[in-house]
Amino acid sequence: MWGPMRKLAIGAAVSGALALTGLAAPAALADSPDLAFGAVTVNNDKSIVVGTNATVTVPVTYSFTRPSDLVIDYKNNFLGVILYRGSLADPANALESSSNAPTCTTTATTETTVTESCRTTLTVDPREQLHSAADATAWKAAAVYVRSYMDMDDSDGHISFETGVDAWVNLGTAKLQRKAGLGTNATPEPVVKGKTLTVKGKLTRADWAKGTFTGYKDQKVILQFKAKGAASYTDVKTITSGTGGALSTTVKATKDGSYRYKFAGTSTTAAKTSAADYVDVK
Repeated sequence: MWGPMRKLAIGAAVSGALALTGLAAPAALADSPDLAFGAVTVNNDKSIVVGTNATVTVPVTYSFTRPSDLVIDYKNNFLGVILYRGSLADPANALESSSNAPTCTTTATTETTVTESCRTTLTVDPREQLHSAADATAWKAAAVYVRSYMDMDDSDGHISFETGVDAWVNLGTAKLQRKAGLGTNATPEPVVKGKTLTVKGKLTRADWAKGTFTGYKDQKVILQFKAKGAASYTDVKTITSGTGGALSTTVKATKDGSYRYKFAGTSTTAAKTSAADYVDVK
């Protein structure tokens, strides 16, 4: 029975119940555990890039030290990591780690403490968890400890459920970015040598509020070319995306090869390189 109750407790913490619905409360519960945390590393310190449909699974590592007599069994208590933006007491948004027990290894012990290094995952479902462009920003990591007592025997006409939540904030950061889309189409194909080749494309990015990709205007995009048999691409020119993210430029066809567009990315939107379009020059 702990499963759904634990989920309820964590969900309450994530949604802002740490503010205790505005009621006055002591700084910590009387039985708050003596836990200390090392830095939390999210997605191997790389940006989390999210589109509009696919759920993204994100690796998370952290370390913590607990009293040796405190057993975290993920039945009566739970320790997890969340990402949040804003303040944890009143978050603008938050993402939970997996409700499954993490994989932990003991790295040090004393007479009274145990230090563990742990691995878990976060899942980001843009359809359920990301709601606006404001989510493309730096998020903070927190550790959340939840413990519960339940009396679910209703034979006496009464059941009870008590839960306590502690959180340790500002343990690390993670950056969420909007996934970009980019295409390239060179015409005509084939083309006569020396004639003009028009290379079009479109730069888009995930719009979480609308649930689709929309055009990304006024962005610098590089047109690149790789001649047939060459090992790498070279930059041809830089152009700026127009209305709806439209891209269009012209080049003189000189030899067989592939064209592609490359976008370096911005603080809110991930970098993207299009698939190549091969052109046969006659």
